[in-house]
Amino acid sequence: MPRYYFEDFKVGDAWVFGTWSLSKEEMLAFAREHDPQPIHADEAAAARTPFGGVIASGWQTTLRCIRMFVDGLMAETAGLASPGLDELRWHKPVRAGEVISARAEVIEVGESRSRPDRGRVHFLISGVDAGGEPVMSAKGFFFVARRPPAQP
Repeated sequence: MPRYYFEDFKVGDAWVFGTWSLSKEEMLAFAREHDPQPIHADEAAAARTPFGGVIASGWQTTLRCIRMFVDGLMAETAGLASPGLDELRWHKPVRAGEVISARAEVIEVGESRSRPDRGRVHFLISGVDAGGEPVMSAKGFFFVARRPPAQP
């Protein structure tokens, strides 16, 4: 039984899901498999860039934050589906060992015009570094089921 239904979400609701960090080996392995750009996958080439070394793929940063959002909130929500993201930004590079906090905030709630059994909950999902600076942000929405009527 889900803990959260459409009626439970209000603009301004916010969660912090905890922190994560990546080792250089994790960053390199992910990049070699999924995003083999030199700044992510080649230590020597990355050292010659303005970054001065390997940085995490933005995709890896996003996936870590999304995983914590799903585990920390959506796993307990009567979520039906998401049609995708409206905006995805990588604000700052993430380096090995850097501690990132995964967060989410409700930025809009809307009724479904065509399906009265659900609504739309728009989230801002973000990763924030130890100094409070965002490293990534994603705006998107989920269809969330309404609470079923109480059974006698």
